Amino acid sequence: MAVRKLNPVTPGQRHKIIGTFDTITSAVPEKSLVTGKSNTGGRNNSGKMTMRYIGGGHKKKYRVIDFKRNKEGIPAKVQSIEYDPNRTARIALLYYVDGEKSYILAPNGLQVGQTLLSGAEAAPEVGNSLPLKNIPLGTIIHNIELRPGQGAALVRSAGTFAQLTSREENYAIIKLPSGETRKILCTCKATVGSVGNSEHNLESSGKAGRTRWQGRRPRVRGVAMNPVDHPMGGGEGRASGGHPRSRKGLLAKGYKTRAPKKQSSKYIIERRKK
Repeated sequence: MAVRKLNPVTPGQRHKIIGTFDTITSAVPEKSLVTGKSNTGGRNNSGKMTMRYIGGGHKKKYRVIDFKRNKEGIPAKVQSIEYDPNRTARIALLYYVDGEKSYILAPNGLQVGQTLLSGAEAAPEVGNSLPLKNIPLGTIIHNIELRPGQGAALVRSAGTFAQLTSREENYAIIKLPSGETRKILCTCKATVGSVGNSEHNLESSGKAGRTRWQGRRPRVRGVAMNPVDHPMGGGEGRASGGHPRSRKGLLAKGYKTRAPKKQSSKYIIERRKK
């Protein structure tokens, strides 16, 4: 996966950097794995705006992704690599030998025609999903479960990966992309390899319109508001805003907001780097 920079034929193309889509082999999604997706515009069931800066955007169809990989011991062939508008990563369409189809996140290096397997008997190769107790130490992994059978919750964004560093009794020690090191039960599943589309972070929309197509409206800075709207608003001239804080008055930039008695804290060995 590479990126391409366009010639500045128009002002919107001057800073535009987009992916090449050279790995994508199919433009039409599998109909049986697609559902409708409605947009809220940031409003709740009574029509009140509860999330700001959301609205508009291109219509999307949701692709149902298999994050559980619970068809164990049944080989699946990679039929195509596809684009998914709902996530940064690319997705791969699998055809199982028993006739079932499913989408998974496409890891780096996955090729059309490759055979994948999930379960304890699977080899620790790119795209295969197996319990953490069966994965060799030092392996790069993604799509990690937090609870057995729950489905992958961690490391699903484009280009991300974690590393299995060691094991302690019933727990595996995982170094996450944020820099956090934590314990996860050895019976939880993970997929070998890193998530594809690794150069997504180099992309640049180039113009405000492309951001609007994605359903994001312009974000207003707190210092540009009035005092009634934001703690950092108001003042004579261009005031700096004082101490950085949220709209509700919570301090930002370094103030710890994590609950001190949170249950999962006992599984965290080393906190993420700031």
